[in-house]
Amino acid sequence: MLWMRSRFLLACVFVSLLAWHGPSANSQSRALNEDFRLHANFHSKFLNKDRSVIVWLPPGYHSETTKRYPVLYMHDGGVVFISWRIDEIAKPLITSGQVEPLIIVMVNHGGTEDDRFDEYTPTKPPNFRSGGKVDSYGRMLVEELKPFIDSQYRTLTDPANTGLGGVSLGGVASLHLGLKYPTVFGKLAVISPSVWWDNKIIVRNVKDLKTKPALRIWLDIGTGEGQRAVEDTKELRNAFDKKGWVLNSDLIYFEAKGSGHNEQAFAQRAEPMLKHLFPRN
Repeated sequence: MLWMRSRFLLACVFVSLLAWHGPSANSQSRALNEDFRLHANFHSKFLNKDRSVIVWLPPGYHSETTKRYPVLYMHDGGVVFISWRIDEIAKPLITSGQVEPLIIVMVNHGGTEDDRFDEYTPTKPPNFRSGGKVDSYGRMLVEELKPFIDSQYRTLTDPANTGLGGVSLGGVASLHLGLKYPTVFGKLAVISPSVWWDNKIIVRNVKDLKTKPALRIWLDIGTGEGQRAVEDTKELRNAFDKKGWVLNSDLIYFEAKGSGHNEQAFAQRAEPMLKHLFPRN
C-alpha cells in the first residue's frame, strides 16, 4: 500500500518552521514519523503559491480497514505541527476516551506575512498593504484540498464531522469560512481571534445572519492579550448569543487568565478545544 511505502520515507523527513511560517519565524524543525503524511507543494488554481500540507493519523488508523474518521483542518499548519505539537495533545485524549479519534490536517499559508494577511482576512482596509483574499483560500480548502483528503484517507465527509480552526487572523478566517460554508464545516475553533480587523467585520457578519447555521463553536481569548482584545471577543460572544447559540452547549466561550498572544498559550487551550469540538460519544 502507498502509506506503507511512504511511512519509511517520512521517518527521515524534517519540517522546518521557517518553511511554514515565513522568514520572521524562529528556526525550528521537527521530524515526521509514521503517524504523519506530508503532501508537499500542494497546488491550487485559486492561489498564487503552492503549500505543504501535513496530515496526522490517529491511533488505530493503520490497524482498522473500514473505520472512517472526522477531520479537523488547522491554519498555520507548520506552527501547529512544530510549536503546538498538536498530535501529542490529541493522542492521550483519544487513547483515554475523552476525544473521538480524528484526523488533523495542518495547512500552511503562502509563506510570507503578507500571504498570511491576504489568505486569512475577508477585506483589505485602506491602511493595510495586504488582505482580502480569504475567499480564494477558502475555495482552495473546499474545492481542492478537502476533496483530495477525502479521496486519500478514510474520512467522515459531512459537516458534523468536519472542523476548521485557527488562531488570531486564522480565527477570523475560520469564522468567515464557517459562516460561508456551513454545509462543509460544522465545527469551528476560533482561538484568540483578531476581532478588530476592519472595524470588527466578523462581529458584523454574525449580526447580519438571517438564520443560525448549525455550527459548534469554540471561542477563546487570553486576558493577557489586553482589555480591548477581551472586550472585542466578548462582543463576538454576545453576537453569537443573540443569534441563538447557547453558551456551554453549541458555543463555548473561554477566557484564559493571564494568557498572552503566543503559541504556548494557544497550545495550552488545544485540549479543551478538542474536547468541545470532538467529544467522545
